[in-house]
Amino acid sequence: MRMIKGPGIFLAQFAADAVPFNSFDSICGWAASLGYEGVQIPTWDGRLFDLHKASESQDYADEIKGIAARHGLGITELSTHLQGQLVAVHPAYDAAFDGFAAPEVRGNPSARTSWAVDQVKRAIVASRRLGLTAHATFSGALAWPYIYPWPQRPPGLIEAAFDELARRWLPILDHAEENGVDLAYEIHPGEDLHDGVSYEMFLQRVNNHRRANLLYDPSHFVLQQLDYLAYIDIYHERIKAFHVKDAEFNPTGRQGVYGGFQSWVDRAGRFRSLGDGQVDFGAIFSKLTQYDYASWAVLEWECALKHPEQGAQEGAEFIKSHIIRVTEKAFDDFAGSGADDMANRKMLGLS
Repeated sequence: MRMIKGPGIFLAQFAADAVPFNSFDSICGWAASLGYEGVQIPTWDGRLFDLHKASESQDYADEIKGIAARHGLGITELSTHLQGQLVAVHPAYDAAFDGFAAPEVRGNPSARTSWAVDQVKRAIVASRRLGLTAHATFSGALAWPYIYPWPQRPPGLIEAAFDELARRWLPILDHAEENGVDLAYEIHPGEDLHDGVSYEMFLQRVNNHRRANLLYDPSHFVLQQLDYLAYIDIYHERIKAFHVKDAEFNPTGRQGVYGGFQSWVDRAGRFRSLGDGQVDFGAIFSKLTQYDYASWAVLEWECALKHPEQGAQEGAEFIKSHIIRVTEKAFDDFAGSGADDMANRKMLGLS
């Protein structure tokens, strides 16, 4: 068994125009001061990272690695959550998601999709230049407006959506294979890949592509009431990234999983800072360690109540306290009697 690396922190929720959150150097200094050992970089935020440069210049990639290293940090993964979302957008969400795209492709869904595909491909190359083997992203969604089967879905609708989703992602997955990088899809409501069944539907259509892997985030499973521990048992071989995020689900007589169109603070299911929710992280870290997950445990801070800086400060120690130092020997080795084939055969009545 190998040890999980960490704690890491996803920088997306902290990037801002004010110091120390407005440059990669200063935000790395802030993260390191809290006890983090790695940073996950949002590739869409130009204040922190130039994706175009990183995909074309090894010198720039080395510069980014060097900045992190000066603060004692590693880079955990690059993220294209926003660009991955735009690989597949149902027309109902065109206006809502257009702001994720570069200004020159907004209002043009075809151009926006091409731009998003190029962005993810560039992030794959940049990941290779940075020496990373996994990349965090979203799948996007064509079928999500039809998540609830009312009105009755016409035969073949969902199949057609997943066929098209696979058609768009296959060239990207092949590009990932060429660069030796795993795509780690965050399984997330709002994406067509939002649970195990939908992931398997996609996986079947991309011919079980070995680069079509998973980012594990238990918070989204609490809100769906999915067994997040059994999920690890089923998919552990595909888990290549890990967001450590807490959540709680407290249904009432007035609302449940769907949330009644309420704001985050008033929903039955809501995200919380680490330790404030219901996720059993002791069991999660144990299972991931058991299955030899040896990549990063990365805080993704999202909370309906707590200030982000308090959440970040508490999160480093929380993750560190859950990382298991793996044993190098069996606990009952003291009672061992050594290896002796002749003695073993005698015990079995074979000699």
